[in-house]
Amino acid sequence: MLNHAPVIPAYAGIQRRSSEGHWMPACAGMTSRLLTVLLLVPLTATSVAAQAPRPMTIVDLINVPSVSNPELSPDGSQIVYVQSNANWDENRTISHVWRVNADGTDPTKLTVGKEGQGSPHWSPDGSSIAFLADRDESGPTQIFLLPTDGGEALPLTDHVTSVGDIAWSPDGRWIYFTADDDETAAEKARAAVNDNVYAFSEDWEYTHLWRVSVADGTEERITSGDFNVRGFEIARDGSLILHSRTPTPHRDDGPKSELWVMAMDGGNARQLTQNTTGEGGAELSPDNSRILFVANANGDLDYYYNDKIFLLPASGGAPELFLPDMPHEVGGATWSADGSSIYFTANTGVRQELFAADVATREVTQLTRGDHSVSDWSYYPELGRHIFSISSPTNAGDLWTLAEGESAPERMTKFYDHLAQDFRLPEVEAIQWEGEDGVMVEGLLYYPLDYRAGQPYPLVVQTHGGPASSDQFSWHSAHDYVPVLAARGYAVLQPNYRGSTGYGDDFLRNMVGSYFDQSHKDVMAGVDYLIDQGIVDGDQLAKMGWSAGGHMTNKIITYTDRFKAASSGAGAVNWVSMYGQSDTRVYRTPWFGGTPWKGGDAVEKYLEASPIFDMYKVTTPTIVLVGEDDDRVPMPQSVELYRALKANGVPTHLYVAPGQGHGWRELQQRLFKANVEIDWFERWVRNREYTWELSPVHPGQSSFASTGN
Repeated sequence: MLNHAPVIPAYAGIQRRSSEGHWMPACAGMTSRLLTVLLLVPLTATSVAAQAPRPMTIVDLINVPSVSNPELSPDGSQIVYVQSNANWDENRTISHVWRVNADGTDPTKLTVGKEGQGSPHWSPDGSSIAFLADRDESGPTQIFLLPTDGGEALPLTDHVTSVGDIAWSPDGRWIYFTADDDETAAEKARAAVNDNVYAFSEDWEYTHLWRVSVADGTEERITSGDFNVRGFEIARDGSLILHSRTPTPHRDDGPKSELWVMAMDGGNARQLTQNTTGEGGAELSPDNSRILFVANANGDLDYYYNDKIFLLPASGGAPELFLPDMPHEVGGATWSADGSSIYFTANTGVRQELFAADVATREVTQLTRGDHSVSDWSYYPELGRHIFSISSPTNAGDLWTLAEGESAPERMTKFYDHLAQDFRLPEVEAIQWEGEDGVMVEGLLYYPLDYRAGQPYPLVVQTHGGPASSDQFSWHSAHDYVPVLAARGYAVLQPNYRGSTGYGDDFLRNMVGSYFDQSHKDVMAGVDYLIDQGIVDGDQLAKMGWSAGGHMTNKIITYTDRFKAASSGAGAVNWVSMYGQSDTRVYRTPWFGGTPWKGGDAVEKYLEASPIFDMYKVTTPTIVLVGEDDDRVPMPQSVELYRALKANGVPTHLYVAPGQGHGWRELQQRLFKANVEIDWFERWVRNREYTWELSPVHPGQSSFASTGN
């Protein structure tokens, strides 16, 4: 196999070296009753007798449980977390709260209920766990309290709207929470007579901050007014609340957020920032003298850069860029116990790692290393410990801990050891190649299961969404089903093309001023590199992607006819209409230098980057998939693409998921997506039939299967 060093921009203080070496598996024909029984046992249970590893199926991937929101108990002896399982009878994923000892023993399910539960948080004294749950199928989400020494969970709130984010006060007397405002009396009166006309993008309810007394359930409103509370953080000493305000709840108003600080009862609120960037993850230092926050900006607070850490005096003033020479994208950040260091996670390209930076010297130390992605990270200053999950191509995200001063993290759970034992998983490595202009590009290459050196294989190119994102060493999903493709003899390339994060601002900002400058050329250069290496058959190429990955598919089928099949998922095809339709326009403006409606050169850039006007060049058979209620890349974009392909005689179909937004959530829809794409690739790339994988609960053959669609 290839053995190339990963592309990691040089940075003083960060050491680099070679790395070391979500749903229990269920057969496609498993009965609903048996599946239900299996999903009720802990993650560590083995569902079948030991047997030789086998290739994964789509249903296997969907059935791998996910573990999220881990939180250490105040004494560090236990962890609460959320485990989400596929429920085929309900056709959705359902989440429950679990608890496990810190050494990974005795995983215990704490909550039950058809609607599921989430967001568990220990009380400061460890005597109870607060979590969120629906009281009934139609009621708003409320806060429940569960005694840790036994007993039933009881509702703490009876709020008129659903509770959002929650946090305990350090003294344990209050739980602070966000919630949308209730409808006004006038709005309720209109609804009572079915007067349902609304003003587009002008009717909304603000989100505000509340608190509830743990002793008696009394609620108090903390903020009110014509602004939206985007997030909040309580000072470690319990004296202040730092929070972010935006003028509306609209996604596009995120960059208009400003930081405010106030007393615990909402009094003495004062504004700290006034700029044009969105401040995320803001947190007061242990002595309340400074604030850190993360923003996708440069030192001048200009927009559209890799996320960076900024420091701000709590008394107000100009934010300071903390690590100006650090090229990677910061995920989250927090202060050490004494405030002398800042811990943070960072995207280094195909990896996500944990770092520490000395506040005085700005010296950076990398704390984790490997072909993996660190996520769900939290730091506990009282315990001097970090907890996080580590996802890799062979592990869906077991929990790990790292004590301050230790050189390596310690594994806490072994939920996912069975995956590499039960299934044949593809080999993967980071590779790099030169883009057309000589810039090095990195990506992940997955090999077919029975790969033999010197034999070329068909290739599926998968481009990530964002585009300000990157593909990383991590567990697989049913969305891209890499192990299933590898089992069918495909190699898979996931290129981190120009515009991806983690490789420095110049790499990210290549799209500024021209969305399709080098990005699509980076993808094709990666394909040619693999052909030159003798790994890939250049006559058997397929292309797929979702969101920005769909944008890329739409561009590439107009740029080259080398792909024998393509799938465009929720992709933009007309940037002018897309700008007017989408709920997010703030990213588009830097790409094209303005809106498409103000004249000048911007509109020409929108038109030049729109694949719709080059559809006459397309010969690649292309299917189109979209959610009917997608606000991010609305369905009309996919309709425009489908109409153009159909009119020009290009083999195509448009598949619409009812009730779905920018991602397909229903289990049957996720199974359908993988089936229809594999069927399409097998037909057009390899000229062979594909037998659709059946649903475990509804084994009847799909009406789309084996019909030539």
